[in-house]
Amino acid sequence: MLKVLVLQVGIGVVLAAALWGLYGHIAGYSALLGSLTCVIPNAFLALRLTAPRRDPGARALVRAAYIGELGKLGLTVLMFSIVFVLVRPLNVAALFAGFIAAQLMTLAGLLLGGKRESEEITSNNNG
Repeated sequence: MLKVLVLQVGIGVVLAAALWGLYGHIAGYSALLGSLTCVIPNAFLALRLTAPRRDPGARALVRAAYIGELGKLGLTVLMFSIVFVLVRPLNVAALFAGFIAAQLMTLAGLLLGGKRESEEITSNNNG
């Protein structure tokens, strides 16, 4: 999970720097805010899933996942609301580009993580 969060922050910073250079500082900080609007709620979900629980069973893990997803959704809505209300001027296209780029890193992390696990399984010959 940490690798995915690092990928999300990394792509957000790279995209923000690229847009800053191409379109100016408003596009740059808008893209960075968009990626943070993705990363912070995802970090909340990751903490909910990895936090130690009194009940180590599957039911507690599913409950933590539900609460984490609801919290993630709520934080995403809250952060977009705060950005749209408080940040002026704002480049909306860059904001959503940063958000979408960071979300795509979640998918990339899942796809690459699954590929690495399957490579480890197939390369383990044990004799």
